[in-house]
Amino acid sequence: MYEAKEPLSNIARFREKALTMNLVVLFFAGAFLCNSIPHLSAGLQGAAFPTPFAKPRGVGNSSPFLNFLWGSFNLFVGIALVSLCPIAVGPNLDCLTIIVGFLALGTYLSRHFGKVRAGR
Repeated sequence: MYEAKEPLSNIARFREKALTMNLVVLFFAGAFLCNSIPHLSAGLQGAAFPTPFAKPRGVGNSSPFLNFLWGSFNLFVGIALVSLCPIAVGPNLDCLTIIVGFLALGTYLSRHFGKVRAGR
């Protein structure tokens, strides 16, 4: 008689890898969404703020228009990543992963720019 144990384990491994990949995508979605906030707010306020395009990179200031464009790009990428892995909003692993990505990048950036601004 035919036993279907091996294909089921392959399916289980595939599902596990797919779940892991979805969580990685959602983590980066949270990071991109977090990074859009300071750049959009600086650009819309007409304030200069560091971007990856400034010299020195991440320390020097970029124009408000460049900040607006960079913030918009981050927002669109974050939304695109979330749309790749549709989620149910609520207390679940997907939303927690987005929040962790948001908080991880936010924590890093707040510490980095705190040091940058203290040096000025």
